[in-house]
Amino acid sequence: MVERDTIRLLRECDSGVKMGITAIDEVIGHVKGAGLKNALSDSKHESERLQTDLQKVLHDYHDEGKDPNPMVQGMSWVKTNWEMLIDGTDSKIAELMMDGCNMGIKSLSRYMNQYKAADERSKEIAKRLISSEEKLSADMRTYL
Repeated sequence: MVERDTIRLLRECDSGVKMGITAIDEVIGHVKGAGLKNALSDSKHESERLQTDLQKVLHDYHDEGKDPNPMVQGMSWVKTNWEMLIDGTDSKIAELMMDGCNMGIKSLSRYMNQYKAADERSKEIAKRLISSEEKLSADMRTYL
């Protein structure tokens, strides 16, 4: 049970961190202000560090991780690009990023509750990812 829940939690974290990195990549080229660009860049670097840690733990469990659901990823891309077409301001970018962070926090919290038997190392990675999402969401408030 522990190993199964551990792998499932790690897979969801892997999928989530990939979604976050992709979301930042989609909007960062549209950012006008240096402060917002730096906040997004810093968050992306933190996500990449988390992804590296995740890959090491997944490798220990002989698992390759999980890519984001293509339907969810496609819907996110459409929404982001539509919103950017209508209103490509830094404020809109901050709002979109906050929405994504809040969805990530909610999903990861649900998975932590669902996979209670996961080992402490995977729970710690999930907590770090949630903390990273909370920080980016709070940082975005400045740009609304």
